[in-house]
Amino acid sequence: MKFQEGDKIMVLATGERGSVVEWIDKKMLLIEVGGVSFPVYADQIDFPYFQDFTAPKEFKKKSSLGKPEPPRKEKNVQRFIERDGVWLSFYPVLDKDVFDDDIISYYRIYVLNHTDDDLVFELSIYYGNNKELDLRNSIRALDEMYLFDLPFENLNDQPRMDFNFSLASADKKRVTHFEVQFKPKPKQIFKLSEEVLKAQKASFNINLFETYPIKEAEQDRFDINRLSAAGFKVYSADKIKANLPPRRTLIDLHADKLSDQHDRLTPVQILDMQLKAFEKFYEEALAHKLPEITVIHGIGTGKLKDEIHELLRHKKDVKSFVNRLHHLYGYGATEIYIIP
Repeated sequence: MKFQEGDKIMVLATGERGSVVEWIDKKMLLIEVGGVSFPVYADQIDFPYFQDFTAPKEFKKKSSLGKPEPPRKEKNVQRFIERDGVWLSFYPVLDKDVFDDDIISYYRIYVLNHTDDDLVFELSIYYGNNKELDLRNSIRALDEMYLFDLPFENLNDQPRMDFNFSLASADKKRVTHFEVQFKPKPKQIFKLSEEVLKAQKASFNINLFETYPIKEAEQDRFDINRLSAAGFKVYSADKIKANLPPRRTLIDLHADKLSDQHDRLTPVQILDMQLKAFEKFYEEALAHKLPEITVIHGIGTGKLKDEIHELLRHKKDVKSFVNRLHHLYGYGATEIYIIP
């Protein structure tokens, strides 16, 4: 092979210099430039010696006073990083099949922090309903980090990545936690892979979020019409508090907890009943101005949890929510934090 580990190299497109870390496959290497490691195709780099020998030499001019001019400082080559959010980066790693054709063996997954915030994140990786692994780490602003390898064949096993982001330094103006879920769709990944390989690029990126959420301004968030739509009986303003149901910080949405006739309902009817019970419980929590509530949705197929999380993402009163290991309910409950 032309390059070996430790060789000094130059990136042809930018002129940046670095070194070879390792070969990924027969066409792609992992290189390090300015303390950042990333994959490139071998034809995108070269040895810097030819440029060093052919570049015109600078001759120092003598000043009118006969004193030598002070040495000029070389400008550091800096990469411009657009502040466009947090991304997942997929690096296809190639192999050969029995016909000696290039095929994708697996993807090296990186997280790119293109923001000015130092972040802490928890990551749970699932295949179907089976958890593969848990990760917890921090990533500095404008930095990138290797996460894990995703085998190509595992794209058909319903992979899911559940992120829970928080700021390394607390900010009272922004939410304490921010949950993001990403489910790679095989057709989407196949199409993006074909595009980068055809263009001889090293990777493709998928955005997780653009900006870390801020807390919404304090405002009157209590809407009596929302209570009515959620199934509450509406009273005059002076009687609302007196007739509200008791405060509840926990609800169990298992079908047998909501109806004695749940065994006569179809799965669609059960899901509808569960979501209506959740909405009523949520509006009740707002009316009581509760700062935190917990919803027990169980594990099952994950359908109920996904539906509730989707609803929470669109509720302006939610500061953050997280589905993490609970000492009583395992991963079958979601904790919801409400803007005070």
